[in-house]
Amino acid sequence: MTTSYNKTASQAQSQSTQNLVEEFNSLDTDAKLAWLYFVYEKMGDTVTPAAPGAAEPELAPMLVEDYLQLSDEKQLEIMRDIVNCQDTTYSRAYGALKENNQLFVWYVWAEAMGDTVVGMPENYQSTEAINSLLAKIEEIDFQEQISVLRTIAGEMGYSDVQPIPTQVETGKTSSF
Repeated sequence: MTTSYNKTASQAQSQSTQNLVEEFNSLDTDAKLAWLYFVYEKMGDTVTPAAPGAAEPELAPMLVEDYLQLSDEKQLEIMRDIVNCQDTTYSRAYGALKENNQLFVWYVWAEAMGDTVVGMPENYQSTEAINSLLAKIEEIDFQEQISVLRTIAGEMGYSDVQPIPTQVETGKTSSF
């Protein structure tokens, strides 16, 4: 499994899943947030069990416990910063997590949306691009859905940690 610092290694392996990630990446910030919300709303019975089962929630107290205490405006700002990979405290905390824990964060936020997490505006109208992308992810099997979501989650947040160069890249052998 890739870690969140290696943003070039996609979890989405097939061309169709890579296309879904590219379509997601073409959305604007708020459309990305809306899409994530709708994914958890529409597919909550299938997508959400994968997040808590594979996550380590104790690794994300700032993004789970602390976040829930913030104002709606601050929560939305943090979500936008994470989606836009901004160099902020919360975005760094998110970027330091592995994909399963990042999915867990989105799961917690989706579950609490409208209660302790800022909700969707009542007059929000979904776009054709969002609806089309939702339909496409619903058409693929569960493992492909999770790989798309892991890729999307892993590309968000901020981290300045770089992967360690491989022996092939450096031309040097490891020494003991």
